[in-house]
Amino acid sequence: MEAKLDVGRRVKLQRKLRSLVLKMLLASSTLQATRWWFEVRRKFAGRRHTVSVFLQLDDPYSYVLSCYLPEFAEHYDIQLNVYLSEAKAGAFQPSSEMLAEYAVTDGRRLAQELGIPFLDKGKFPPSDLRKPLLEAIARSAQTDSYLDEVLAALAAYWRGDSAAAQRMCSSPDGSDGASEFIALSLQKLDKLGHYNSAMLHYAGEWYWGVDRLHYLMQRLDEVGAAREIPRSARLTSIRQAMHVTLPVKPPTSARDLPAVELFYSPRSPYSYLLLARLYAIVDAFGLDLQLRPVLPMVMRGMQVPRQKLLYIARDAMREARRMNIPFGDLADPVGIGVERFLAVFDYANSERRGRDFLLNGGVATWAEAIDMATDKGMRKVTGRTGLFWPEAKAAMQNDDWREAADTNRAAMMEAGCWGVPTVRMGDYVAWGQDRDWMLVRHIEELCDAGEGILV
Repeated sequence: MEAKLDVGRRVKLQRKLRSLVLKMLLASSTLQATRWWFEVRRKFAGRRHTVSVFLQLDDPYSYVLSCYLPEFAEHYDIQLNVYLSEAKAGAFQPSSEMLAEYAVTDGRRLAQELGIPFLDKGKFPPSDLRKPLLEAIARSAQTDSYLDEVLAALAAYWRGDSAAAQRMCSSPDGSDGASEFIALSLQKLDKLGHYNSAMLHYAGEWYWGVDRLHYLMQRLDEVGAAREIPRSARLTSIRQAMHVTLPVKPPTSARDLPAVELFYSPRSPYSYLLLARLYAIVDAFGLDLQLRPVLPMVMRGMQVPRQKLLYIARDAMREARRMNIPFGDLADPVGIGVERFLAVFDYANSERRGRDFLLNGGVATWAEAIDMATDKGMRKVTGRTGLFWPEAKAAMQNDDWREAADTNRAAMMEAGCWGVPTVRMGDYVAWGQDRDWMLVRHIEELCDAGEGILV
């Protein structure tokens, strides 16, 4: 018994120390000090502002990002290093086949909203020409046309332009240089500290795809790297396209729309960041919201590498600051904390307070370091939610939530997604907290036959 208590205390201490370290890493003062140090070193060495971008030929997010690189490089006085790369596999990409299929769907939607041509010359990418295209890019690596070759190859591939792809591959020399070229890029990616493609790196920080490009532009503006020329319409349009205005009152045409389902994990910071915004969306349109919690990946036998965890934490902090959502002082609920959370959620949902419990639990976990594994922590959350503590305690002795969590996970996987937050509305499925604006666009189309105008 004493040995078990010692193990429990040690685990609790490790979790607390991990939370304290993350809190320090995510603090605004740490961020500002790190940025100041990078800029001092750059000036002292007399180096230009250097942005590294890692693009993958068969990644639609890399293609969408690549469409902005010419204007980006023109507007900022930077050295742009472009690497032909790949995303790391294994634990970095659970359900990689499902991810690849979803990425095409999501990439198509993203491109349409941003006005970028996508599979407009063919229904599918010329995947049979993937390797020859990679070889063509690798052959141009040391030439002045390298960037143009990369952009042309991505465009040919993701516009389904087999003829253009074939022309790029018309003079093969039998070499196999692409594998080595990509391997060198992966070494650079690993050295700088990341695992994914469609990534931009600048002075110690990472930015994913066009979704995070605005953060990088803001940072370059702050350090005075912008040239004295007007920002291009394409660069300006990114944030404009992602901005939505919700209706003041639910439109009549939304009455018969299907419910919105949210697949949620109490250990996912992105799930927490989506909650308040999703509540606002469904309320604005008068839609029913079905909350469907699932177990975190690590409690389903999947491992999340440290490199990925650190990026997610930093990116979530950045998103939280932008949206003015409290975040950064956290208590990891993995294990017993999650189990108690899901058990009490079932009780809260039966009392019509599931929404409040999720949000209060999220604030407690991600902004106040309240430990849901303890009665003291759980009692704070249930008290804020207006739940009866004896009933909450009784709920934590019940395992009925496990079947519901398994059912929710199976439904999420059947919908074509493997992780949270996932939102489903009829046959529309979107993964990630930064797709809320696309959900609004979809609802507008259902309400107004694609006009997107609500009165």
